[in-house]
Amino acid sequence: MKQYNIAMAKAQFSKLVKMALLGEEIIIAKDNKPLLQLLPVNKTTPKRRPGSAKGEILTVAADFSDTPEDFKEYS
Repeated sequence: MKQYNIAMAKAQFSKLVKMALLGEEIIIAKDNKPLLQLLPVNKTTPKRRPGSAKGEILTVAADFSDTPEDFKEYS
């Protein structure tokens, strides 16, 4: 993570945009306090795939689907 103050970010904006597009984490700060993060618009989390956690869950509690005692009046 690289942090830049507002004046430096303004002076080097094109460079910071290129760095962000290459995956660098760019933080813009004022008085050494982070204000915002420069990120590409198309940066999204990968889509979930059904079954991608197969084999990852080792056990499920026997009472997993039971309604907790203090919520029974709501069901």
